This record gives sequence, structure tokens and C-alpha cells, in this order.
Amino acid sequence: QVQLVESGGGLVQPGGSLRLSCAASESVFSTYAVAWYRQAPGKQREFVASITSGGNTNYADNVKGRFTISRYNAKNTVYLQMSSLKPEDTAVYYCNAAPNLATMSNGYWGQGTQVTVSS
Repeated sequence: QVQLVESGGGLVQPGGSLRLSCAASESVFSTYAVAWYRQAPGKQREFVASITSGGNTNYADNVKGRFTISRYNAKNTVYLQMSSLKPEDTAVYYCNAAPNLATMSNGYWGQGTQVTVSS
């Protein structure tokens, strides 16, 4: 059982930056694909970014060029660096991990961290 804990959320002004962290309880995390999803009030959860165990990344079109996903396996942690934040980025951000991208929907989830972009 892999436990995921997200952190780093908060209130930021438009144009600002935040870095989210997803820390895992098990070292096997380093072999897993990891993704970030987000869910805004009244909306469905949507994909934000993913990274494979080999470091291949993928981004949703609406965050490409503004967000960067990375991983530091020595700390069992995946990061989401968010820049040029917009009010529409406001959501609860969730970390998702699974042995590979094909099994993400059946993988592990964290409890989420709130990101609010507002002036």
C-alpha cells in the first residue's frame, strides 16, 4: 500500500507561482508513473500532468508552458511547479500513482491540496 501526501497548496495572486509536492510512503514509488489531477468546484476532475518512471512527461494543453512536473526519487517525491497562475487554475490538486500509465485509474491517490488563485 502506497500512501501519497500532497503539500504546497495555498493562496496566490494571479501571475504568481507555487510548487506542489507529492510524497510517497514507499520506495517503490520511484518505479511508478505519477500524475497530477485537479478538480474545481462543480467540475469534473481533470488531468494536469504526468511523469513516467523514466522521466517522460505529458501536460494538459491548458497548463503547457506554465507547469513543470518533475521527480526526485531519492526522496520518493514528485513536484508540480506552477507558474503564471490564473484564477482558472483554482482547484484541489491530487496526486495519483500507479505502476504504469495504463493503470493510473486503479492506482493510489492522495487527499489533495487546495490551490486558490485570486487577487
